[in-house]
Amino acid sequence: MIIPEIYIGISVVVLAIIAILVIFTMKKKKQKQPSKLSTLGITLVVLGIIFGVSDRLIGYSFIGTGVLLSVIDIIKNLKNK
Repeated sequence: MIIPEIYIGISVVVLAIIAILVIFTMKKKKQKQPSKLSTLGITLVVLGIIFGVSDRLIGYSFIGTGVLLSVIDIIKNLKNK
């Protein structure tokens, strides 16, 4: 039986690999860098996943706040276009 901490460790490693791949492909394609608000939102979601094991209230609060910030950033970017 695999413990939940192993799942969290695997998901964090996979997320780091995806982030590294995105960074390298963004440099080649000269795409727009993510905004500070979306970066903060993603960071809060990751923190929510990490801290969600020990205390679900804190984990869900981080995830909810991160999603809310990402949605606000999307709406802000749509209005600017």
